[in-house]
Amino acid sequence: MTKIIITIALTISSLLMVNAQETQSQYAQGMGKAFQLWGEGKNTEASAMFERIATAEPNNWLPNYYVALVNTTTSFQTKDTQTVNALLTKAQDALDTEMVKDQNNPEILVMQAMIYTSWVVLDPMTNGQKYSAKVIELYDKANAIAPNNPRPVFCKAEYEIGGAKYFGTDTKPMCDQIAKSIELFGTFKPETPFSPNWGLDRAQTALKACK
Repeated sequence: MTKIIITIALTISSLLMVNAQETQSQYAQGMGKAFQLWGEGKNTEASAMFERIATAEPNNWLPNYYVALVNTTTSFQTKDTQTVNALLTKAQDALDTEMVKDQNNPEILVMQAMIYTSWVVLDPMTNGQKYSAKVIELYDKANAIAPNNPRPVFCKAEYEIGGAKYFGTDTKPMCDQIAKSIELFGTFKPETPFSPNWGLDRAQTALKACK
């Protein structure tokens, strides 16, 4: 998950250097600062900055998306139930704000699946049965909406490969999907400098583990 943070921070920084005009806007400056904080490992401060931007930009789904992403990726780094609960509650609250506005945004759907995945990781016995089917359903829906988006393909395969290894079943179909996602990463173009563009490093690492 740390690689997600670093990749996003570096990608945004490079894009902002190219797009000097947008960098001058308050929104872009705020987003850039939030990504900088996140890249420095200051997750709480980054989340707070994204929250402030979300309040100032109620028609823009990206700040709340990143509130959810920061807190969800942070939740994977701890096993403390109380901490995970607080992080995922914040993530879910932010995502709910955007889900109400658009239930067909593939990035929002992927984010929801990631929140559920963190609950499963925290307590597989209790939450696996509760959320696993929902995770797959969300990834399938996101892929149907945006078949050229690599994140639904990769994240679904990554989720399924964990289950396959646990039960000792063949992981080749999931590895093939990871390879497909890498191809999609090669052609995927984010809509804006701040739109989600993470996942390639994780996919490449996952594919190496397949061999």
